[in-house]
Amino acid sequence: MKEKIQAATVRIFIAVAPPDEAKRELEGALGPAYEAYPRMRWNRIEDWHITLAFLGELPVGAVPLLRPPLADLAATHRPLRLALRGGGHFDERVLWTGIAGDVEGLHLLADDVRTVVKECGIPFEGRPLRPHLTLARSRRNEPPHAVEAAAGLAAFSGRPWRAERLHLVGSNIGRGPGPIHYRDIEAWNFGGGD
Repeated sequence: MKEKIQAATVRIFIAVAPPDEAKRELEGALGPAYEAYPRMRWNRIEDWHITLAFLGELPVGAVPLLRPPLADLAATHRPLRLALRGGGHFDERVLWTGIAGDVEGLHLLADDVRTVVKECGIPFEGRPLRPHLTLARSRRNEPPHAVEAAAGLAAFSGRPWRAERLHLVGSNIGRGPGPIHYRDIEAWNFGGGD
């Protein structure tokens, strides 16, 4: 009887990330929500990102296919001027902050990223891009507080910043009670100038 050998997989997505200064500014605005809703599952600040294409669980062998075309893509795109703005929620359980600035450029970048993924033969669910940065989730079997926390961010308007890198990110998927942690598999500077 032959044993079935399962290929190693990695859960990956492609994203841009705000610089540390923008993250600290938002962290300051979230102070009251951190205090009021400590039981929410708050994303680690170092993991904050704006997803352009979520690829899900893929064989590790798919990663090398993505590297060269994503590097080429980054080299042709210009940095984007963005800002973190306001707050919102998905299904009353997921808290996010919105994205302002060159949102049209962000959509064009996401379209190009998704084209590259498809050209590499990697299937993914191509949901429409809704530019946001996920901040927290309500825990199962607990009252959702994302609506109240989002209301506390309504007036937040972060300073503009430049998205200067394209990130290929892997996660540990949090196969347990602990938080999900992300790590850059690789990142490339945008090279298209201003």
